[in-house]
Amino acid sequence: MAFYDNISLEKGLYNQSAKNFTASLEALDPSTNYKGTELEGLDAYERQLKRFDIKVKGFNSDNVEKFFQSSQSATLFPEFVKRCVMQGMQGANVLSDIVASNTKINTLDYRPLASLTSEAAQSFPKVLEGGLIPTTEIKLQENLITLHKRGRMLVSSYEAIKFERLDLFAVTLKQIGAYIAKSQLDDAIGVILNGDGNSNPAEVINVAAAGKITYADLVNLWGKFGPYEMNRLIVAPDVMQKLLAIPELQDPMAGLNFQGTGKLSTPLGATLYRANGLPAGKIIALDKNCALEMVTAADVQIENDKLIDRQLERSAITSIVGFAKIFADAAKVMTV
Repeated sequence: MAFYDNISLEKGLYNQSAKNFTASLEALDPSTNYKGTELEGLDAYERQLKRFDIKVKGFNSDNVEKFFQSSQSATLFPEFVKRCVMQGMQGANVLSDIVASNTKINTLDYRPLASLTSEAAQSFPKVLEGGLIPTTEIKLQENLITLHKRGRMLVSSYEAIKFERLDLFAVTLKQIGAYIAKSQLDDAIGVILNGDGNSNPAEVINVAAAGKITYADLVNLWGKFGPYEMNRLIVAPDVMQKLLAIPELQDPMAGLNFQGTGKLSTPLGATLYRANGLPAGKIIALDKNCALEMVTAADVQIENDKLIDRQLERSAITSIVGFAKIFADAAKVMTV
């Protein structure tokens, strides 16, 4: 009998304050013990799926009811739901490519840091012998940032889904995750445009000719970024169409890059993202390395007890996230 067969699964594994469910399993059944075996590459949760012969994807995936063949295997179901939701969030998530720092907190109150960004603060003059070394002041912002709770309520009876294939049920859960990620991106866009409550909205730059964007406008936007690097552009759908019509973007290599990676790049080296939540006629340009901080008070939260007890009728899936500006002038907005 394999060691992982001896682990007792119970609800308490979800309630360990410093660990999530998988981390709790890993503490009982470390993956390092399986190096060089056929189980290498599986985490502790995946080994438990193997223990109960639960196939969660592929042509031969099991039905939802397979999780409930015993009280112990039922304990694995909330983690399955959480993983599917997180996969959906990661698959649709632009945030991971535009956020400079991800801070996890255990409270709903968070006050971000502020650093002086004046031209004097950015220069490093020579210091003469006995002279004073210039200072950079770092302090807490005056106001707390706002965190938003996003989520969905599962409204279904166990009887309605017990015979559904797990891979099909996972599609619905992943879509919930995608919707949460989209809402969080909208929150991030709002903070970039309007600030995080500390009087730090993005500088607004207008195009030369209203309603039209040219390569010269992009160059002007790029020129406003010293000493930062303009490496990400988030654009409204209507602006995306205008950008793709700029002759400098219509070169064969740009097309090959889009076909190979699904990502568009401008001649200035910034990666393009379309955001339906961005107001029409807007472009957000930012330095992804120092513009935005993502603050997570609660990762994906699942009502574990309800799912284990097959009470799916009103089971919530939520995430609490907020955003803060790091260097306010590392993000700018162009109005077309």
